[in-house]
Amino acid sequence: MLAESGVLLAGFRNTLELTATALAGGLVVGLLLALARLSPRRRLRWPAGVVIEVFRTTPPLVQLFWFYFGLPIVVSVEMTPFLAAALTFTIQSGAFFAEILRAGIVSIERGQWEAASAIGMRPHQTMRRVILPQAVKRMFPSMMERSIELMKTTTLVATVSYADLLFQANELAQKTFRPLEVFTLVALVYFVAITCLSGLGSLLERRFARSGEFAA
Repeated sequence: MLAESGVLLAGFRNTLELTATALAGGLVVGLLLALARLSPRRRLRWPAGVVIEVFRTTPPLVQLFWFYFGLPIVVSVEMTPFLAAALTFTIQSGAFFAEILRAGIVSIERGQWEAASAIGMRPHQTMRRVILPQAVKRMFPSMMERSIELMKTTTLVATVSYADLLFQANELAQKTFRPLEVFTLVALVYFVAITCLSGLGSLLERRFARSGEFAA
Protein backbone atom coordinates (compact mmCIF):
# COMPACT_ATOMS: atom_id res chain seq x y z
CA MET A 1 0.00 0.00 0.00
CA LEU A 2 2.85 2.38 0.83
CA ALA A 3 4.49 1.63 -2.50
CA GLU A 4 1.21 2.30 -4.32
CA SER A 5 0.75 5.58 -2.47
CA GLY A 6 4.31 6.56 -3.36
CA VAL A 7 3.63 6.03 -7.06
CA LEU A 8 0.53 8.22 -6.97
CA LEU A 9 2.31 10.87 -4.89
CA ALA A 10 5.10 11.03 -7.46
CA GLY A 11 2.51 11.45 -10.19
CA PHE A 12 0.77 14.22 -8.27
CA ARG A 13 4.09 16.04 -7.82
CA ASN A 14 4.61 15.86 -11.58
CA THR A 15 1.10 17.23 -12.12
CA LEU A 16 1.79 20.15 -9.80
CA GLU A 17 5.15 20.83 -11.47
CA LEU A 18 3.60 20.93 -14.93
CA THR A 19 0.69 23.08 -13.76
CA ALA A 20 2.97 25.58 -12.03
CA THR A 21 5.28 25.78 -15.05
CA ALA A 22 2.44 26.32 -17.49
CA LEU A 23 0.73 28.83 -15.20
CA ALA A 24 3.84 30.95 -14.70
CA GLY A 25 4.74 30.82 -18.38
CA GLY A 26 1.14 31.41 -19.42
CA LEU A 27 0.90 34.61 -17.41
CA VAL A 28 4.04 35.97 -19.07
CA VAL A 29 2.92 34.91 -22.56
CA GLY A 30 -0.58 36.23 -21.89
CA LEU A 31 0.70 39.65 -20.86
CA LEU A 32 2.91 39.90 -23.94
CA LEU A 33 0.07 38.84 -26.23
CA ALA A 34 -2.36 41.25 -24.57
CA LEU A 35 0.03 44.17 -24.96
CA ALA A 36 0.63 43.19 -28.59
CA ARG A 37 -3.14 43.08 -29.25
CA LEU A 38 -3.46 46.57 -27.78
CA SER A 39 -0.53 47.94 -29.76
CA PRO A 40 -1.25 50.55 -32.45
CA ARG A 41 1.18 48.66 -34.71
CA ARG A 42 -0.55 46.20 -36.99
CA ARG A 43 2.55 44.00 -37.30
CA LEU A 44 2.20 43.27 -33.59
CA ARG A 45 -1.59 43.06 -33.38
CA TRP A 46 -2.09 40.65 -36.27
CA PRO A 47 0.34 37.86 -35.23
CA ALA A 48 -0.82 38.10 -31.60
CA GLY A 49 -4.43 37.79 -32.73
CA VAL A 50 -3.63 34.71 -34.81
CA VAL A 51 -1.86 32.97 -31.92
CA ILE A 52 -4.70 33.76 -29.54
CA GLU A 53 -7.44 32.54 -31.86
CA VAL A 54 -5.60 29.36 -32.89
CA PHE A 55 -4.89 28.27 -29.33
CA ARG A 56 -8.33 29.24 -28.06
CA THR A 57 -10.27 27.47 -30.81
CA THR A 58 -8.35 24.22 -31.36
CA PRO A 59 -8.59 21.23 -28.98
CA PRO A 60 -5.80 21.05 -26.38
CA LEU A 61 -5.16 17.40 -27.23
CA VAL A 62 -4.52 18.27 -30.87
CA GLN A 63 -2.12 21.00 -29.77
CA LEU A 64 -0.31 18.58 -27.47
CA PHE A 65 0.07 15.98 -30.23
CA TRP A 66 1.36 18.64 -32.63
CA PHE A 67 4.06 19.77 -30.23
CA TYR A 68 5.03 16.21 -29.30
CA PHE A 69 4.87 14.53 -32.72
CA GLY A 70 4.89 17.38 -35.24
CA LEU A 71 7.30 20.00 -33.91
CA PRO A 72 10.31 17.62 -33.83
CA ILE A 73 9.81 17.05 -37.56
CA VAL A 74 9.75 20.80 -38.23
CA VAL A 75 12.73 21.83 -36.08
CA SER A 76 14.61 18.51 -35.81
CA VAL A 77 14.89 18.51 -32.03
CA GLU A 78 14.07 15.86 -29.48
CA MET A 79 10.83 16.60 -27.66
CA THR A 80 10.26 15.08 -24.22
CA PRO A 81 6.71 14.62 -22.89
CA PHE A 82 7.25 17.30 -20.24
CA LEU A 83 8.64 19.84 -22.70
CA ALA A 84 5.83 19.23 -25.20
CA ALA A 85 3.21 19.53 -22.46
CA ALA A 86 4.81 22.64 -20.96
CA LEU A 87 4.93 24.38 -24.34
CA THR A 88 1.37 23.40 -25.18
CA PHE A 89 -0.23 24.48 -21.94
CA THR A 90 1.93 27.57 -21.55
CA ILE A 91 0.89 28.96 -24.93
CA GLN A 92 -2.71 27.79 -24.60
CA SER A 93 -3.03 29.36 -21.16
CA GLY A 94 -1.30 32.46 -22.47
CA ALA A 95 -3.95 32.79 -25.19
CA PHE A 96 -6.76 32.72 -22.64
CA PHE A 97 -4.93 34.94 -20.16
CA ALA A 98 -4.27 37.42 -22.97
CA GLU A 99 -7.97 37.99 -23.55
CA ILE A 100 -8.64 38.25 -19.82
CA LEU A 101 -5.81 40.76 -19.43
CA ARG A 102 -6.82 42.74 -22.50
CA ALA A 103 -10.39 43.03 -21.22
CA GLY A 104 -9.13 44.16 -17.84
CA ILE A 105 -6.79 46.76 -19.31
CA VAL A 106 -9.41 48.33 -21.58
CA SER A 107 -11.85 48.43 -18.66
CA ILE A 108 -9.69 51.01 -16.87
CA GLU A 109 -11.06 54.49 -17.40
CA ARG A 110 -9.26 56.66 -19.95
CA GLY A 111 -8.89 59.36 -17.33
CA GLN A 112 -6.32 57.18 -15.55
CA TRP A 113 -4.06 57.36 -18.59
CA GLU A 114 -4.56 61.09 -18.93
CA ALA A 115 -3.86 61.75 -15.25
CA ALA A 116 -0.66 59.70 -15.38
CA SER A 117 0.45 61.51 -18.52
CA ALA A 118 -0.26 64.85 -16.87
CA ILE A 119 2.21 64.12 -14.08
CA GLY A 120 4.91 63.13 -16.54
CA MET A 121 4.63 59.34 -16.68
CA ARG A 122 5.63 57.60 -19.89
CA PRO A 123 3.17 55.08 -21.40
CA HIS A 124 5.13 52.02 -20.17
CA GLN A 125 5.33 53.52 -16.67
CA THR A 126 1.60 54.19 -16.67
CA MET A 127 0.90 50.62 -17.73
CA ARG A 128 3.18 49.12 -15.09
CA ARG A 129 2.38 51.39 -12.15
CA VAL A 130 -1.21 52.45 -12.71
CA ILE A 131 -3.14 50.31 -15.19
CA LEU A 132 -1.92 46.75 -14.61
CA PRO A 133 -2.30 46.73 -10.81
CA GLN A 134 -5.95 47.80 -11.14
CA ALA A 135 -6.62 45.50 -14.10
CA VAL A 136 -5.20 42.43 -12.35
CA LYS A 137 -7.44 43.01 -9.33
CA ARG A 138 -10.49 43.19 -11.57
CA MET A 139 -9.50 40.07 -13.46
CA PHE A 140 -8.53 37.99 -10.44
CA PRO A 141 -11.68 35.78 -10.39
CA SER A 142 -11.38 34.97 -14.10
CA MET A 143 -7.69 34.23 -13.78
CA MET A 144 -8.32 31.87 -10.85
CA GLU A 145 -11.00 30.06 -12.82
CA ARG A 146 -8.61 29.66 -15.77
CA SER A 147 -5.88 28.36 -13.45
CA ILE A 148 -8.24 25.67 -12.17
CA GLU A 149 -9.14 24.70 -15.73
CA LEU A 150 -5.43 24.42 -16.49
CA MET A 151 -4.88 21.88 -13.72
CA LYS A 152 -7.75 19.76 -15.05
CA THR A 153 -6.52 20.03 -18.63
CA THR A 154 -3.06 18.70 -17.70
CA THR A 155 -4.58 15.21 -17.42
CA LEU A 156 -4.21 15.04 -21.21
CA VAL A 157 -0.45 14.55 -20.82
CA ALA A 158 -1.05 10.90 -19.96
CA THR A 159 -1.61 10.38 -23.70
CA VAL A 160 2.06 11.18 -24.40
CA SER A 161 3.30 9.05 -21.49
CA TYR A 162 4.18 11.86 -19.12
CA ALA A 163 4.07 10.40 -15.62
CA ASP A 164 1.43 12.66 -14.14
CA LEU A 165 -1.14 11.52 -11.59
CA LEU A 166 -3.53 10.06 -14.16
CA PHE A 167 -0.76 8.19 -16.03
CA GLN A 168 0.59 6.70 -12.82
CA ALA A 169 -2.91 5.76 -11.71
CA ASN A 170 -3.59 3.97 -15.00
CA GLU A 171 -0.33 2.04 -14.70
CA LEU A 172 -1.16 1.13 -11.11
CA ALA A 173 -4.70 0.05 -11.97
CA GLN A 174 -3.41 -2.30 -14.66
CA LYS A 175 -0.86 -3.85 -12.29
CA THR A 176 -3.17 -4.28 -9.31
CA PHE A 177 -6.43 -4.97 -11.19
CA ARG A 178 -8.15 -2.47 -8.88
CA PRO A 179 -9.29 0.32 -11.19
CA LEU A 180 -12.30 1.28 -9.04
CA GLU A 181 -10.20 2.03 -5.95
CA VAL A 182 -7.35 3.66 -7.87
CA PHE A 183 -9.40 6.03 -10.01
CA THR A 184 -11.73 6.87 -7.13
CA LEU A 185 -8.66 7.93 -5.16
CA VAL A 186 -7.41 10.00 -8.10
CA ALA A 187 -10.78 11.74 -8.36
CA LEU A 188 -10.64 12.53 -4.65
CA VAL A 189 -7.12 13.94 -4.96
CA TYR A 190 -8.18 16.28 -7.76
CA PHE A 191 -11.32 17.22 -5.86
CA VAL A 192 -9.37 18.18 -2.74
CA ALA A 193 -6.62 20.01 -4.66
CA ILE A 194 -9.01 22.04 -6.80
CA THR A 195 -11.34 22.76 -3.89
CA CYS A 196 -8.40 24.09 -1.88
CA LEU A 197 -7.24 26.23 -4.82
CA SER A 198 -10.75 27.56 -5.35
CA GLY A 199 -11.12 28.28 -1.64
CA LEU A 200 -7.83 30.16 -1.60
CA GLY A 201 -8.98 32.27 -4.54
CA SER A 202 -12.30 33.06 -2.83
CA LEU A 203 -10.49 34.00 0.37
CA LEU A 204 -8.19 36.40 -1.44
CA GLU A 205 -11.10 37.91 -3.35
CA ARG A 206 -13.02 38.53 -0.12
CA ARG A 207 -9.98 40.12 1.50
CA PHE A 208 -9.58 42.46 -1.46
CA ALA A 209 -13.27 43.35 -1.22
CA ARG A 210 -13.15 44.02 2.53
CA SER A 211 -10.07 46.20 2.20
CA GLY A 212 -11.63 48.17 -0.65
CA GLU A 213 -8.77 47.20 -2.95
CA PHE A 214 -10.78 44.91 -5.21
CA ALA A 215 -12.36 46.75 -8.11
CA ALA A 216 -15.80 45.58 -8.93
